[in-house]
Amino acid sequence: MAAPSTSVDTMESADDTKECSTFKDLGVIDELCLACKQLGWTSPTPIQKAAIPVALKDRDVIGLAETGSGKTGAFILPVLQALIARPQRLFCLVLTPTRELAFQIKEQFDALGKAMGVMCVLIVGGVDITQQALDLAKRPHIIVATPGRLVDHLSKTKGFNLKAVKYLVMDEADRILNMDFEVEVNTIVKELSRARRTMLFSATMTSKVNKLQRAHLNDPVKVEVSSKYQTVSKLHQSMIFIPCKHKHMYLAYILNEIGNVSVIIFCATQLSTMKTALILRNLGFTAIPLHGKMTQNKRLGALNKFKAKERSILLATDVASRGLDIPSVDYVINFDVPMHSKDYIHRVGRTARAGKSGIAITFVSQYEVEVFQRIEVLLGYKLEVYPTEKEEALVLEERIAEAERFARLEMSRLNEKSGKKGRKRLHADDTEESLGVRERIGKKKKGKK
Repeated sequence: MAAPSTSVDTMESADDTKECSTFKDLGVIDELCLACKQLGWTSPTPIQKAAIPVALKDRDVIGLAETGSGKTGAFILPVLQALIARPQRLFCLVLTPTRELAFQIKEQFDALGKAMGVMCVLIVGGVDITQQALDLAKRPHIIVATPGRLVDHLSKTKGFNLKAVKYLVMDEADRILNMDFEVEVNTIVKELSRARRTMLFSATMTSKVNKLQRAHLNDPVKVEVSSKYQTVSKLHQSMIFIPCKHKHMYLAYILNEIGNVSVIIFCATQLSTMKTALILRNLGFTAIPLHGKMTQNKRLGALNKFKAKERSILLATDVASRGLDIPSVDYVINFDVPMHSKDYIHRVGRTARAGKSGIAITFVSQYEVEVFQRIEVLLGYKLEVYPTEKEEALVLEERIAEAERFARLEMSRLNEKSGKKGRKRLHADDTEESLGVRERIGKKKKGKK
């Protein structure tokens, strides 16, 4: 682990907590220590050791740490402790870039604050806005929101404002700003009291995050537990260089080789995710897609089916690359190389979590060599080549061609359906319907035989 930030305040905080082995040592009250124990949090992580004592001193905090490092607990515990000391409604606002991460944060608030009667509401897109307005009218203690939907409520929900909020938390702040929420974030911050406390957590101090810090934080303490991007030691990483036209063939070959294990496959786009899901289901794999254009209920449904092992393969865009804590993911396959090198770290971080081992495989086509080389520069080493048998993969060529034909026909059908609604794009919510139709067709064919 790299040394903490060179800020004087930060170094003092880090030195004070270096020997702390329990949450009580950090200053966390007994009620919350018990809640941590019930969740299975036996000891604080490095970012929690660095950030919690500073936040409990009522200071603004900038926390720099990688995904899976325990950042959520680093801000939830100080917020709940402050709420217990000074109870009030609309106490804290948490902003996060994706709906899935927002749901996960709300679950943590509910679990840790349940015994104290803490009321937390979720404000994200894809959910009935009228019901959300009713939830906000009850004046909850905690609001966990994505920026776009929260701005909608500020402009449309009568009587709702953020003037009473005492704590603002931005989780994955670099991602929030990279997803072009800068205008929404500025709108939200202008609605808040200047007397609030602010905690900003990010993977890196990007120029946009630095600008946000200067504008909206008051003499913050910076705590950093990793100064460079790195993967955990128990993650085995490799790559395969293959022609773009053979990607689906090698994907099916590898999935057959590794058997019925838990796999997340990352694709670059919504269309690639859905097409690959159709192909794999046609081949008999239990695959399910997850991307940003799906309704919230379908996104949650996909995640829950994967977590419950009803589906062994999750096809996802980068909406699933950060923050999500999905236990027991055995493999991560980068079907498409991520355009941003740092996103690679977040993707492969979905496996080899909590001390477990994991395997990450990256497909590199002739069009992705330069992007992949930037990833190796970031890592500081070259990935080894994943062993494959070309002859065994080529045996699948005919079946893959048939599955790809089916996928193209089905995608055309769905495009035509969405076109009738005035949108020239694939209708996201039809994916599972389409997959289900294919399964039923397959059963009928077997029956005839």
